[in-house]
Amino acid sequence: RRWRSSTGSCGPIWKGLVNKMELTSKQRSQLRGLANALDTILHVGKDGISDNLVKQANDALEARELIKGRVLENSMLTAREACEQLAKLTRSESVQVIGSKFVLYRRHYDKSRRRIELVKDRPPRQGKQ
Repeated sequence: RRWRSSTGSCGPIWKGLVNKMELTSKQRSQLRGLANALDTILHVGKDGISDNLVKQANDALEARELIKGRVLENSMLTAREACEQLAKLTRSESVQVIGSKFVLYRRHYDKSRRRIELVKDRPPRQGKQ
């Protein structure tokens, strides 16, 4: 195992590959609904995405799984750019980008500490025989 040291408590990476889960449209919809009630806890300012911001995002994702961020007007990044960069650096999924706000999700690796249970995909329909 190798540990990524630049972002602190990022977790193991095997042979340089990052294991990401892809969200379905139903799961994204569920997470968007949950994100409506969230307060914005990440603020991307004129410094852009620094190591400190990545560590803060990692800590928040570890504690909450779902976080909302905002790109301030004096930032050189758009909300979509900031969301994509943070998702890549924190190994999370981009859920939604609206205006200057964005939502990130990372499922907790420990099943006992998961707070959000995502909906499962419906099994494919069996044809009539």
